[in-house]
Amino acid sequence: MLYSEKVMDHFTNPRNMGVVENANAVGQVGNAVCGDIMQMSMYIDEDGIIRDVKFKTFGCGSAIATSSMATELVKGRSIEEALTLTNKAVTEALDGLPPQKLHCSVLAEEAIRAALADYYTRQGVDPEPIVGCTAGDCSCCHQH
Repeated sequence: MLYSEKVMDHFTNPRNMGVVENANAVGQVGNAVCGDIMQMSMYIDEDGIIRDVKFKTFGCGSAIATSSMATELVKGRSIEEALTLTNKAVTEALDGLPPQKLHCSVLAEEAIRAALADYYTRQGVDPEPIVGCTAGDCSCCHQH
């Protein structure tokens, strides 16, 4: 299995690892098949800009690399911009992933969405019309 230089760089030197201390958005997702678990924490300011984002991932090198890249792609962006992030964009930013590791990019996208859903819930807003399904256990979420 060959990994791109970017995947190896984000695996060996992950960006934004840890937990945002003053987080107002936290999401966690997992894949029961591979055992990967990703948690994203964010601080979103009053203008809806993601000022800080960090991750904790239990999983393979691809899971760590996709988590790292996903945080890089949403940091400093608006919620609306973050909601447009797709697993394909994460994969492309890493110069590709082996086919058997594409599920890691799906988890990264889902973790971002889960954190944003938590943010809306904390604001008293139903997140599903904005973020979509974030349960992570329904069949609709895993048909990418």
